[in-house]
Order: sequence, then C-alpha cells, then structure tokens
Amino acid sequence: MDYMERYSEWLAKANEDATISEELLAVKGDNDAIYDRFYTTLKFGTAGLRGVLGAGTNRMNIYVVRQATQGLANYIKNNIGSGAVAITHDSRINSDVFMNEAARVLAASGLKVYITTELQPTPVLSYLVRNLGCVAGIMVTASHNPAKYNGYKVYGSDGCQMTDVAAGMVYDEIQNLDMFDDIKLCDFDEAIKNGSIEYVADSVYDSYVAEVEKRQVNIDACKGSDLNIVYTPLNGAGNKLVRRVLGEIGVENLHIVKEQELPDGNFTTCPFPNPELKEALQKGLELCEEVKADLLLATDPDSDRVSIAARRNDGTYRLYTGNEIGAMLTEYILSSRKALGNLPEKPVVVKTIVTTKIIKAICDKYGCEMRDCLTGFKYIGEIILGLEEKGEEDRFVFGFEESCGYLSGSYVRDKDAVVASQLICEMAAYYKKQGKSLVDVIDGIYAEYGHYLNTTLDFYFEGATGMEKMKNILDTLRANAPASIAGEKVVAISDYLTHEAKDLLTGAVEHIDLPTSNVLAYTTESGNCAIVRPSGTEPKIKIYITAIAKNFDDAHAVTDKIAADMKGYLE
Repeated sequence: MDYMERYSEWLAKANEDATISEELLAVKGDNDAIYDRFYTTLKFGTAGLRGVLGAGTNRMNIYVVRQATQGLANYIKNNIGSGAVAITHDSRINSDVFMNEAARVLAASGLKVYITTELQPTPVLSYLVRNLGCVAGIMVTASHNPAKYNGYKVYGSDGCQMTDVAAGMVYDEIQNLDMFDDIKLCDFDEAIKNGSIEYVADSVYDSYVAEVEKRQVNIDACKGSDLNIVYTPLNGAGNKLVRRVLGEIGVENLHIVKEQELPDGNFTTCPFPNPELKEALQKGLELCEEVKADLLLATDPDSDRVSIAARRNDGTYRLYTGNEIGAMLTEYILSSRKALGNLPEKPVVVKTIVTTKIIKAICDKYGCEMRDCLTGFKYIGEIILGLEEKGEEDRFVFGFEESCGYLSGSYVRDKDAVVASQLICEMAAYYKKQGKSLVDVIDGIYAEYGHYLNTTLDFYFEGATGMEKMKNILDTLRANAPASIAGEKVVAISDYLTHEAKDLLTGAVEHIDLPTSNVLAYTTESGNCAIVRPSGTEPKIKIYITAIAKNFDDAHAVTDKIAADMKGYLE
C-alpha cells in the first residue's frame, strides 16, 4: 500500500478523533503534506515509539498507539501466555488519552492492566512493573522533546526498557496487524468495573518513596543546613514526588517556579523542555536571583532526568553538565560511604561509553570497579540485573549517563530524577555545612583529577530523507575513517557495529563485548576523543567530544578544533 492509498484508507476509517479527521481533510490535495504523514510508519524499537502528534502512520495518534499495543498484547500472549501490564503517562498532550487507549486494547486481549489516576515519573513506571509483578509496562512520554511530540516506551518484567530481541518480536507482531480491522477494544468504564483495568493504590507510591529515601548517604544532612533551593518540574511529572521526598529528608527552603509548577503539555514558558538547555532553565534562574538560592534543580517532563545550577560567590549561577553532576555524585557517594564504612566489597559504578572518562579516575581512587555500557539506561539496568542474578546487587553503587540521567539502588531499572534530586540536595547540604558550595566541589574535582571537557553536538536531519542521510553519513565514516582530528593523529577506532576496537599504532584488534550499536569512536594520540552516534529517538546525529588538557582554556581550544573537523564529515 503506497502513501496515497494509506491516506484514502484513513479518510474512510479514522473517524473516532475529530482532530485527526480535521487534519486529514485539511491536507487534502497537498501531496507533500500527505507524503510526510504516510510515507512510512513510526517504527517500534527498544525506545518504543516517538513522533510528532497528528494524523497518519508517521505520527503519534490513537490508531498508531492501538496498533502498537495490540502488537505488544499478541507478543505477550504468544510468548509469555498471560500476566499484567502497568501503564502511566507524563504531562504531554494526549498522554492520558494514549494510556487509556492502550489499556482498552490490553484488557480486550485478556490481560490485566494497572493504570495511574494521574501523571507519574518514568521511574515510577519501572517500579510499578517490578512491585506489581507485571510482565510488561508502558510509559507514555516523549521525554524532553518539544511539545509537538509524544511517545510510548515499553518495559520488560525486570523494569528495564525492552531488549532488542523482544522489541524486534513486538515489531513483527505489529507489522502483521491491520491498523483498523485487527485491533481489539473494550469499553473503558466497563473494564474498570469488572477489574480488568485497575487503578494503582496509593500505598504503592508510598513504598516507592520509601525505597528512594533508603538511598540517602549522609542521613539528616539537609536538616539544619539552611539550604536554599529553587525547583522547577518544567510543567512535568516530577512536581509531587520530588517535593514530597525533599520535604521528608529535611529540605526547608524550597521555592517552586510557579509558571512551570503544574502540568502543561504546551510547555508555554519552555518550548524545548530539556533541562540540559539554559533556555529551559531561564525561569528558574530568574527565581534564583530573586530569592538568592544556593541551588536550582530542574527535572524534565517525565522526571527521569535532572539538571542543576549553583550559586557562585559573586551571586551569579553556574550551570552544570550531566557529566559534571555525575562526577560530583560519584565522588560524594564513594567518599562518604567509604568514610561511613558501608561501601560494599567490590563496589560497581556504571556509565555509558559517551560519558566522561573522569569517572574512571574517581573510581580508581576508591577501589571501585567502573563498567562501561552502550548509550541507553536499559544497558545500565542489564548490568544491575546481572549482579542481581548473582546475588550481588548491593555491589551496584551508582550509574549514570551524560544526558543528566542517574540512579542509585536497584529498586528501579531506569534513570530516576526523584532519587537524583534527593542525592543532589543532600550533597549540596553536606558540603554547605563544610563551608563549600557545589562550585567549590567541581573545581576541587578538576584540580585533583584533571580538566576533562565533555561537549555534545547535535546535527538534525529532518524530513523524509533525514534517516537515510544519517545512515549514509555513518556508512561513509566507517568506510573512510579520519586519519587525524584537530591536528592530531587518530590512534584508535572503536566500531560498536562490528564489535572491533583497533589500535592503529600496533594493528591489534580487540573484541568489544557489548550489544551491537551503530556507533563509531575515534581517539587521538593525546587521549582526546570524538564519538559519533545517531540518536535512537530523534532524527539527529550526536557527536560526543572529550578534550583533556591542563586547563579549560586549552580544553576549549581543542574542543573547537575537534568540532570543526567532525562537522565537516556531517555536511
């Protein structure tokens, strides 16, 4: 079926949602608009679905959600047999609608469904799957994407995002379904009455909060610290639980950014609600100036990521990268637990391959094993699972990725901005009692371990040809690797698609024992590095740059040279 045939089918059958019907009629006769909506289907993968809201097979809407959910239901019935599925959602447009539609499909397929009465953070979904003994979970979110996006992430019974193999099997099931004729649906209200769809009890959230609070390192550090905090949930799901946890651990001076306090899928004051971006933090920084806060805390819409800014001695604010927050937390947790005598034997810290190399130096100081994994928190979750299967889950101390995702403890298997917010505030309070700000802390880390500058560049490839162009760029780089970057000879290339790490000086080739991923890493003779990775959720290629130097002026100069060279390969 070509794109115009799909469009005609939708005109005839997609009549349950008035906004979809109106959009279909509005693009009638506009070939480009029709093509963009129907030339392909949103592909289900390990990151689930993610796309622009609207009409068509290449958009997020109730029909695409129903088809994906029917594919998931068929996968469960054919491979597991039966079981329950937990579903929740964030604040995005239609997130609650998509949750209810998914629940209708699953219940009609004979599966028990747990849903939430209101939006919840992504880590809560991971916790629900584990706590309620579910075989799968669905989180309706597009994380930090602009307001026009929504998405749908699927989790396995371990609380991790679905594996490559399982996602491939679900995708195959989806491909065998007619989007309209093969979908089972039940009446939502009737399903609530007969118990096939059930709301999660408040006691479950209480137990989640209890697990979060067990991850305190220096208990009562916040009490009496006079720590002054501004918090913004960026109109997302973190508002209630983050505030509850901070209140219960002793944070007394907490100011909320009112414009970003309540759920708002339009993200009116932060059109790109990514806490890594200064623009998203502007309202929070303004309130910090007003109340002279020590710390700005910002969680993204589904509250699995958190970023911060800390007050300098001159009253201005320093924004931190995800790598810097992770480095401070790693140092804080390891040093404190060692001092307290409760650091486990053979502790493990996990980071992704694109995350700062300074973590290795910190781990070495405290006799901690550091493990690398592919980008994506599910890979950190898999390492935790491997430890759990050996009865060694207590060895897992901390895990994080450079994009502001952190986890302490094994109670969930995804990054958790609630526990990260708790640890960040506890860390800030702990150091404040010693007369140190977080600015002092990060400066001390660089003074001790060296100046590691980590920079991420994003290159977008929108439209129908974007994904193909991205593939061609990676294929070209793989076939014609750069001999030098920033005036330095490339001495090592790691290809995570072929699982080969080549030492270009000796010719030695080592096997990379990680799952397959279309990622290329280039290391120069002085240890600087550029990693090229296409995003799994957006039409963009990311380049992760590491520059190591005696000071940040030199590191910035090296970064600029690496960026200029790598940009040339993407144009």
